[in-house]
Amino acid sequence: MESREEVAEFLKSELAHRAAARGVPAAAVAVVIDGEIVDHAVGVLSTATGVEATTESVFQIGSITKVWTATLVMQLIDEGLVELDEPIRTYLPEFRLGDDSATGSITVRQLLTHQAGFEGDIFTDTGRGDDAIEKFVDLLAEMPQTFPPGFMFSYNNAGYIVLGLLVERLRGKTWEQALVAHIAAPLGLQRVSPSPYEAILHRVAVGHMGPGEDGVATPAPMWAMARSNEPAGSMLAMTARDLAGFARMHLTGGTAPDGTAVLSSSAVEAMRATTVHLPVITGLGAAWGLGWEIDRDDDVRLYGHDGNTIGQASYLRIAQDARVAVVLLTNGGDGPGLLHDIVDPLLRELTGEGLPAAPVPSADPRPVDATGYVGTYSNSIFDMELSQDDSGRVWLEQRPKGLLLEMGEQPSQDELISFGEDSLIMREEKNGMHIVYTFVSPDADGRHAYVQFGRALARTS
Repeated sequence: MESREEVAEFLKSELAHRAAARGVPAAAVAVVIDGEIVDHAVGVLSTATGVEATTESVFQIGSITKVWTATLVMQLIDEGLVELDEPIRTYLPEFRLGDDSATGSITVRQLLTHQAGFEGDIFTDTGRGDDAIEKFVDLLAEMPQTFPPGFMFSYNNAGYIVLGLLVERLRGKTWEQALVAHIAAPLGLQRVSPSPYEAILHRVAVGHMGPGEDGVATPAPMWAMARSNEPAGSMLAMTARDLAGFARMHLTGGTAPDGTAVLSSSAVEAMRATTVHLPVITGLGAAWGLGWEIDRDDDVRLYGHDGNTIGQASYLRIAQDARVAVVLLTNGGDGPGLLHDIVDPLLRELTGEGLPAAPVPSADPRPVDATGYVGTYSNSIFDMELSQDDSGRVWLEQRPKGLLLEMGEQPSQDELISFGEDSLIMREEKNGMHIVYTFVSPDADGRHAYVQFGRALARTS
């Protein structure tokens, strides 16, 4: 597969039946190859209406939005308005957290790389007004600090909302207006929809849950999450071609097809350069840059981001040296399965390397002494209790609380087995993956202070 025609033929022959097999109501794919974009879409945008998906249909991109927010921040750096290693309070003096010393030291870089250390899974709805982001950041004043800024990686949605407010303050406009004016318009992207008000003008994918008792995926009861979370990925929607156009700009050193400079080449390179290495974490890459998840930083560099909203899942992967990018947008069903059915073979054929292999448990795991791991680790939305029974088996009980409990999330219990030094892995799959848990910072008695699984939770008992 070396040409645009071969890519188009692959999508026409494979996407529809692969999506159906994975229970995905609609899927859209776009591939950047030779500087051009090949796209294809299949399925229905809603099982309730039966409206057909086309290449002009918009899907939510979820947390891939964070890379757009990071790009807006890097534009401010290009213009000399922001410095990466300045405390965020230099630009947002009203910014407050529960820990005063952390508040004053958290830098722009630490927010971009998920190293700020405060609890980040906060999804409070502060209304639909233009002040929604500002009101949200005000609520962080009581937010606890999980670890000192810069100590380690912990995926942080709220940190990107703070960056969204930074964009608003320095641009003198809403985050939505800044995104359109400084990214979508210069790139000539026609269907980028920051909110439902723009999305409704196009063919819109609806998220799906289920399948239900009849075996058919059920449309989600709501389309968008809170406006207060939009810089982190609560509602931004677009076509697969639009997202591929954004990826192409990053592939080509920050320029639009007409030569317009959207971002400096140095900023583009800084965003995809490794800033923090991660332990083995399911689904979050090997390292992180300034906004980008870095899946591989070797001879065949691969970076990107994933996103999830209410019943929609999105995926973007960029193979820098091969000058290839692949976008997959879905509105329900087994999105990760379709990623491996479609994106993996495309990358393998076009770049010589597919997606990195997901971690899997050993069929014959070694015994584990979990004494240093046993205990309870908590944040505001769930508790994780690790225990070891008399037979030596290790169990992880997760108990939702707060917002997760209100959303109907149920408690769960899973067995963990050995996986590398100070790491355990789920014996059985959960949501299509074996989640890895790494234990960090042992004290003099060998009790670890944190569990890291993409988010870091502190020990509370």
